[in-house]
Amino acid sequence: MSVRSNSRSVPDIVTDLFSQLAALMRKETQLARAEVSENMAAVGRGLGMIVGAAVLLIPALVILLQAGVAALTQGYGLASYWSALIVGGATLIVGVVLAWIGSSRLKAENFMPKRTVHQLQMDASVAKQQMSQDHDLRRAA
Repeated sequence: MSVRSNSRSVPDIVTDLFSQLAALMRKETQLARAEVSENMAAVGRGLGMIVGAAVLLIPALVILLQAGVAALTQGYGLASYWSALIVGGATLIVGVVLAWIGSSRLKAENFMPKRTVHQLQMDASVAKQQMSQDHDLRRAA
């Protein structure tokens, strides 16, 4: 089994190791910042559209709910307060379900920089593998 000879000194190797590690950390930090920025931009655009939709949908919903109350009152002969209670209760249930679904989608884990975390895990795995190979080569020498 042949042993590789390396003309680099230990201080040169250590210096190179720290400079590469620093460069790797800078790149990973830049990747994390870019990914978080991208996620926040998407959240901002989504919130802007939700606000715009709410401005248009709230008056439309009020008009449709009034029409539902009128339809129950005239079509089924219910008292207007019973019609309003039925329409209001159904609207409340739909609203609560929508709020629950929306809040479950706004969990912090959905905004975690997953690609960066995956890349860091791969970098650590490669570094461990490289260290193990270097250690094995030194033991064999």
